[in-house]
Amino acid sequence: MRSRRTLNFYNLWDSRCTTFEMIDILNITGEPTFDDRNVKIETHTYNPFANTTFRYSDEIRIPIRQQDLYTLPCESFLNVEGRLTVKKKNDQTPTTLVNNCVAFIFDEIRYELNGDCPVEIDRNRNVGITSKLQNYVSLTYDKALIAMNAGRNTRSDTEEGYFNSCVPLSMLLGFCEDYKRLIVNARHELILIRARNDNNCLVGNPVTESEIELFKVQWRMPHVALNEINKLSMLRALESGRYLSMSFRSWDLYEYPLLQNTTKHSWAVKTATQLEKPRYVIFALQTGRKNVMSQNGSMFDDCNWSNVKHYLNSTFYPYDDLNLDFGKKRYAVLFRAYYGIDCFETLLNVLSFTREGPFVVIDCSRQNEFVKSATVDVRIEFDCKENVPANTTAYCLVIHDRVVQYNPLTNVVCKIM
Repeated sequence: MRSRRTLNFYNLWDSRCTTFEMIDILNITGEPTFDDRNVKIETHTYNPFANTTFRYSDEIRIPIRQQDLYTLPCESFLNVEGRLTVKKKNDQTPTTLVNNCVAFIFDEIRYELNGDCPVEIDRNRNVGITSKLQNYVSLTYDKALIAMNAGRNTRSDTEEGYFNSCVPLSMLLGFCEDYKRLIVNARHELILIRARNDNNCLVGNPVTESEIELFKVQWRMPHVALNEINKLSMLRALESGRYLSMSFRSWDLYEYPLLQNTTKHSWAVKTATQLEKPRYVIFALQTGRKNVMSQNGSMFDDCNWSNVKHYLNSTFYPYDDLNLDFGKKRYAVLFRAYYGIDCFETLLNVLSFTREGPFVVIDCSRQNEFVKSATVDVRIEFDCKENVPANTTAYCLVIHDRVVQYNPLTNVVCKIM
């Protein structure tokens, strides 16, 4: 679930580190190794088609037509430039960009491969909420300061002025987060659809008539140049005509727009195939925030819930009830499910978790793979101590496996899972 960097060097006497890579202290004759497989890595800029506009609901297509390339999508990023304009100033309630604002500017993002008969590799709907929930559990605190350059944190220097953000695609698509290898001899296309309004991107008084104007949306892709030995080895692999597999975890967000005003809820999220059954599920609630500029649309609400169960047919997770009570500060089990492993680095601490969240992270990655069924019914059941407030929306982020194969010689792309 978390893409944490493996730490190679630890203080051997640091008792806080429970696991570490053993360093062979007796290997005094070891020789240094140098990686010269890559001659250079250059980042190239790709722009949308010449007649593209960046207005509300517009589709923005950014193609990479050249095929004889070694590209590295996991290190690619979006370069977005724009301006926040406030028509009627209000000193008491200044208008600012919300946390993760660039993601909220777009309703959808798609990654396609091989342009003549394009095949969708990955997709992210409701980009703001999806990336917000996913990055809560995959980012660490040390990366949060760098992610500020991607519009991850609210910035006061953008109030009525220009802004520029570089957003790694690894923060927006599961394909770019998980697949860390080159893509060879393929045509790429990134499709973004802008949101219908800016209400989820901004927080402030609606009477100010604030809006975001985009000037530039660019896709910057690293090109890798190999040395002669590795280039020859790569060409031999391509000439064999074999299919290359790309495995990653895809993010699917499901939304229940208006919950009923009751304490017990049962939500049939989806019916999945055996190959796309969930591995992780993140569940969250929002009250009166969606498309409401006066409320921060990047935050979630607890709605005083007490228990959440995730069902895959008759199997449910977690096994025990959560027995939450936010009024009595009884949410330690919820935070334990959030960080999930013995790690000293999380993006949120307990206070910020309850303030900006909360949400439920359910690990259902361990399943009985020998029991096969045609379909898997995915269901969420949750209880609240009080009736759910009006205008409450439920979100369920399903993270599942996906495998795609492509043939660099014939440009054929097919989905396996």
